[in-house]
Amino acid sequence: MTTLADCRVAFSDTLVALAATDPRIVVVSNDSVGSSNLKAFKSRFPERLVNVGIAEQNMVGVGAGLANGGLVPFVCGASCFLTARALEQVKVDLGYSRSNVKLCGMSSGVAYGELGPTHHSIEDLAWTRAIANLTVIVPADPLETEQAIRAALALDGPVFLRLSRMPVPRVHSADYRFRIGVAARLREGHHLTLIANGTMVCRTLEAAEMLTSEGIEATVLNMSTVRPLDTEAIIEAAHRGPIVTVEEHTTIGGLGGAVAETVVAAHPVRMRMLGIPGEFAPTGSASFIFEHFGLTPQGIRDASRELLKESERAAQ
Repeated sequence: MTTLADCRVAFSDTLVALAATDPRIVVVSNDSVGSSNLKAFKSRFPERLVNVGIAEQNMVGVGAGLANGGLVPFVCGASCFLTARALEQVKVDLGYSRSNVKLCGMSSGVAYGELGPTHHSIEDLAWTRAIANLTVIVPADPLETEQAIRAALALDGPVFLRLSRMPVPRVHSADYRFRIGVAARLREGHHLTLIANGTMVCRTLEAAEMLTSEGIEATVLNMSTVRPLDTEAIIEAAHRGPIVTVEEHTTIGGLGGAVAETVVAAHPVRMRMLGIPGEFAPTGSASFIFEHFGLTPQGIRDASRELLKESERAAQ
């Protein structure tokens, strides 16, 4: 039986461990201590957690001020509110000013499915990857979450970490080492390449297994860093054949858009971008929304199969 884990637990455990040896680390929260899984941090370091209340713009500004004072703030809140409400502060106070702030967008994507489009965070990658100097990371499992947090701390500059609340299986081996800007090749294949990140990586791997049973071998890339993008891996994939991107995000401006920008400039190939197709997602559970938009192993398999057929017809 596959073991599932909440990446927020890895986030919390890693943050507490790092703070125990690095007194610069502080946390700024928007009244989300529980949902951001910060109770252990608050218990251990109560004087190092600033709760500004439901005031996201102020929260990012406070984080920038703390960074200017030599601290390393982890600014945590639901991604839908952290990015949408405070986008100007993220742009000006962090990106433009190169502030050493680590934004932690919690419960991203459609994790808050039943609360509807106001709480879905399906535009955050499009917004944040457009901001200069801001590193954007979407971990796929607890191991990568831990390593991404450590990498973010080591990087002198603003970082946006997009973290889900939905339990996921481990997709990386124990010897995996996350590096900013480097995609992880999880599976080798010669027919096409599937590129995903976050909660979609495990589903993409399942789809690749299904394709194998049909005689189709797919490479699977975990593109956990959306900015800076691993353009070398994308160009290599384009030379191999068609590309399918899979993301828990709108298909406008996110991972698929980033990959397409690289492909069209370097080596145009047929693509299929799976995600939420430029509309508000319906209200319902995350699993319902994934099913609705074909963001399931079966849906990814079917889209991959169709793309290959299109490519074969075009080549004739």
